[in-house]
Amino acid sequence: MSSLVNILKAAGESTRLRLLSLLADGDHSVKDLTEILDQSQPRVSRHLKLLADAGLVQRHAEGAWAYYGLALHGDGAELARWLVARIDPTDPAYSRDRNRQAVALADQQALATAYFAKVADSWDLLKTLHVPEEAVEAALLEAMAGRVVDLLLDLGTGTGRMLELLAPAYKRAIGVDSSREMLAVARSRLAAAGLAHAQVRLGDIGSLDLSVGLADVVVIHQVLHYFDDPGRMLAQARRMLTPGGEILIVDFAPHDLEFLRTEHAHRRLGLSREQMTGWAETAGLEVRSVREFPSKNKKDGLTVCLWHLQDREKTE
Repeated sequence: MSSLVNILKAAGESTRLRLLSLLADGDHSVKDLTEILDQSQPRVSRHLKLLADAGLVQRHAEGAWAYYGLALHGDGAELARWLVARIDPTDPAYSRDRNRQAVALADQQALATAYFAKVADSWDLLKTLHVPEEAVEAALLEAMAGRVVDLLLDLGTGTGRMLELLAPAYKRAIGVDSSREMLAVARSRLAAAGLAHAQVRLGDIGSLDLSVGLADVVVIHQVLHYFDDPGRMLAQARRMLTPGGEILIVDFAPHDLEFLRTEHAHRRLGLSREQMTGWAETAGLEVRSVREFPSKNKKDGLTVCLWHLQDREKTE
């Protein structure tokens, strides 16, 4: 009973309820939450600690930053979702928070888009600096071996490399990206390779348009670390799957190379197995397999992971 009382005490304060409401939409950094709530960092951190201690939210440290999200399991997780569902969406404080949240997300997207535009011409070279790309690409081909799916969707297609690599494995493919410069490179690449069954489109992969069609396979290659909330992105991708469809994710394992955040617009310093499992579970997906590809550079190299996820509708 004392544990339940502590949970109720932690949730029973207006700022902490606002925090729960914001975190119900996905993970946020402490910096984002201070801007959205227009409160000091010490005050927001204190509220978050009380919520975390009560099991209502969970904390994940990444280098100099920390991200928070609603707890996934336990009494605190259930109560947090019950409370959030009962917040009046017309409440003035709720509306202000949502407006500021939208501004914060738009600012982050603008930074990433500006970065992509700057590095479009050298993107593929940049990817090879720390990544064993040949091994990862061989693993992707292995995952698709012997199959030709009706529709493959490549989110954050960049220069279109995944569309080119996996061309034998699909009848039709669509690559989506928010950078016009990246798409210009991708169109040129696809045309040079004679891949008429692949197209690219300008779009926001954080708010996908269902008119694209439901895909048998969704590829998310070196994209999720540009999002403050990869779980939200994964849930968006799940909406684009056919029943029993699959998602192939390539991204970094957790690391401490802070310069990738400050100089290359990375929002997350890698993604852990525990995080991916939690995000997948929340999105209605199951992790079928994980493969790791360590860099030969022992000093500051990055380990790349290939996650193979599947819609639970097929696995249950």
